[in-house]
Amino acid sequence: MMLRIILLLLVVAVIVLLVPRLLSRSSAPAEGSAAPGFTLPSQEGSSVALNDYRGKWVVLYFYPKDETPGCTREAHNFQRDQAHYAQNNAVVLGVSVDSVDSHKKFCAKEGLNFKLLADTSGEVTKEYGSLTNMGVVKFAARHTFVIDPAGKIARVYTNVDPARHSDEVLAALDQLQKRPAPSQ
Repeated sequence: MMLRIILLLLVVAVIVLLVPRLLSRSSAPAEGSAAPGFTLPSQEGSSVALNDYRGKWVVLYFYPKDETPGCTREAHNFQRDQAHYAQNNAVVLGVSVDSVDSHKKFCAKEGLNFKLLADTSGEVTKEYGSLTNMGVVKFAARHTFVIDPAGKIARVYTNVDPARHSDEVLAALDQLQKRPAPSQ
């Protein structure tokens, strides 16, 4: 009898934890499709719209949480490579469901000078198929979208290694723009 109760509780726990996660994630926009537009506040408090960057390449990366080890490493690598992104006519925009205040503290502590956008409602993150909902806790999955100057999605990354991702994105930008990769 006790074993049945334990098994029943285990099944209920799995359902409570996994079903919302599976149901909350919509599919990511496909390569070649129009990038979903958005306007979100940055760590500076100003509104940032995707349309502000028409004519530039946009590296739109979603990450789970400010000041966590993987997210900090990924942000540091994007920061380190800012000159390379500028050479590629590209900007980096980070998005999480953290608040503007959280982004502001994260940028100040880690010396980040590119824009981090606060999607506290999770709506933009959901449009990009990156929202993970674990009951009352929601966060962004680690996904990246390279958006071309015309606003089309040129590359999608849904399996991201934060330690090498910036290098991977720079190589993709070089390939997409048909230029040799920069030496580091």
